[in-house]
Amino acid sequence: MLDESLLDSPEGLAEADHRALLRGAAEAGARVRTAARHAAEAGVGDLKPDGRPRAVLIAGPGAAATQTADLLGTLAGAGSPVTRLAPTGVAPAAGALRWELPGWAGSVDLLLIATPDGTEPGLSLLSEQAYRRGLTVAAVAPAGTPLAEAVSGSRGLFVPVATAPYDHDEPLAASAPGVLWALLTPLLALLDRTGLLTAPPDALQKVADRLDAVAERCGPAVATYSNGAKTLAAELADALPIVWTEGVSAGPAGRRFAAALAELSGTPAVVAELPEALAAHSALLAGPLAASADPDDFFRDRVEEAPALHARVVLLRDRPLGGLTAAPAARELALTHDTPISELEPEEGGELETLAELIAVTDFAAVYLALASAPR
Repeated sequence: MLDESLLDSPEGLAEADHRALLRGAAEAGARVRTAARHAAEAGVGDLKPDGRPRAVLIAGPGAAATQTADLLGTLAGAGSPVTRLAPTGVAPAAGALRWELPGWAGSVDLLLIATPDGTEPGLSLLSEQAYRRGLTVAAVAPAGTPLAEAVSGSRGLFVPVATAPYDHDEPLAASAPGVLWALLTPLLALLDRTGLLTAPPDALQKVADRLDAVAERCGPAVATYSNGAKTLAAELADALPIVWTEGVSAGPAGRRFAAALAELSGTPAVVAELPEALAAHSALLAGPLAASADPDDFFRDRVEEAPALHARVVLLRDRPLGGLTAAPAARELALTHDTPISELEPEEGGELETLAELIAVTDFAAVYLALASAPR
């Protein structure tokens, strides 16, 4: 059950936030600035690549690396394929994970390694394997770690990850807001130099400013009635979120939101892109999860029985290509099945800015849902 009173208690939220998730969300803009500075100090801005890599391979543990690869692949488009190297192993522990380069990888390809840990032996071995096969290697990881030494020793580019003191207080959640921006920002700057995407220093500054603006209007001191993230968290209490996305940038934001809901609050969610989502999820909305599925639900004893789980659509929209939109059809489908719908649409701006806003608002919502629904 969601404790809605906690949402309007900044002190209570701070006390419940043992992993500094809210602080990480609020300081996302500062994390982007620090990461951009680390990239500049590492010499990213001075790089003069011969041309675009044939393919970009991304390796790293957990949701942060998966989401980084998803975001970079979306932003890069068809310029060069962006592929995540999935690890193998018997457990999700640093010492148990292993990564392998595909057989075709060679000197015209780029390997990016992103990790908030840096102690994974498998990533150090991957860096050495890439060096032997002639790949260009770049890594974002904590300074002074085995991976940092391995990358530097194999003549790769190493950028120290932007960390905060509270990162070391509790084990980091892979979907924590600060982790994503600390890993993503230097890689955006690097791929900008290769011409694979557009993320110059002024664009990264605008991303940081947009993240600051979201933190001002979605922070813990802002009341629920005027706080879009708290409102969304309250709406998702006892609901199955069905996340629909529209627009190129909204896709990875929706997938990250679903991952954050699962990891941070234990809330399952399904996600799909419009217009295909309408066909993929129409049967789901017509089934037992629809709000109209149980007509006797109104007469249930809310005190003695747990509330029935019903679907709620969350529509994340960016600017649709060519002005075409499936949003009216999405609203009609939800309305037809008595399914409530929440909509998020960023303010106008560049692609990176609108993407950052969607991620930031949903990050705050996932954190609020986690804190207000946690047992105490």
